Amino acid sequence: MEILIHKTKEELGEAAAAKGASLIRHALTRKGSATIIVATGSSQFEMLNALTKEDVDWSRVTAFHLDEYIGIPLTHPASFRKYLKERFVDLVPLRAFHYIDGEEDPAKEIESLNGAIGQLHIDVAFIGIGENAHLAFNDPPADLETTVPYLEVQLDRDCRQQQLNEGWFPSFEEVPERAISMSVKQILKSDAIICTVPGERKAVAIKNTLENGVHADVPASALKFHPRVFLYLDRDSSSAMPRL
Repeated sequence: MEILIHKTKEELGEAAAAKGASLIRHALTRKGSATIIVATGSSQFEMLNALTKEDVDWSRVTAFHLDEYIGIPLTHPASFRKYLKERFVDLVPLRAFHYIDGEEDPAKEIESLNGAIGQLHIDVAFIGIGENAHLAFNDPPADLETTVPYLEVQLDRDCRQQQLNEGWFPSFEEVPERAISMSVKQILKSDAIICTVPGERKAVAIKNTLENGVHADVPASALKFHPRVFLYLDRDSSSAMPRL
């Protein structure tokens, strides 16, 4: 794991986007196409904004959505489909984007997503880490062993509180309890992982991710399994880091 610390979340986002775009361009040069994973949440604002301005031939790039609530329509302010459509998909001419639709039939949607991602090779995963150290919506204790690409998950209280605190929902009761998420093992199949984590609220999660071993109670600790993780932090999110 390579840890890169920047002064501000804006500098962090630009650096993470530049590295990710470089990796995408390398994949395009090497094999003519690329497949990526894209995350959401307030931690990804600056990175995604910068990524859309990078010089990438997006017409040769296929992207997959990382996670989505169950029961949320596309028009809901907290919809991650809405978030990605407005902040990424509508801004770059992708070859294809595979949204997660958890509104009607989660089981059917999971089957469709698992079929779509199938044996595809993921070149770059753009992800974040939650306040409870979740990866995607794999809250603790996360299933670190399942090999299915997408699965239905239960959101824990800390995760739901984070969504409320970030302003996505007007009340805690309105935050969904279940979601469709890419599995941890599927994320780890990516050639390279760009992990963007700004903000003081993530400092403890970063500390817990980096110290000690790999544990289901700290899902992001599974990143230690991966040989090419680029962890982008700012001064706030790195403030509690252990000495490595």
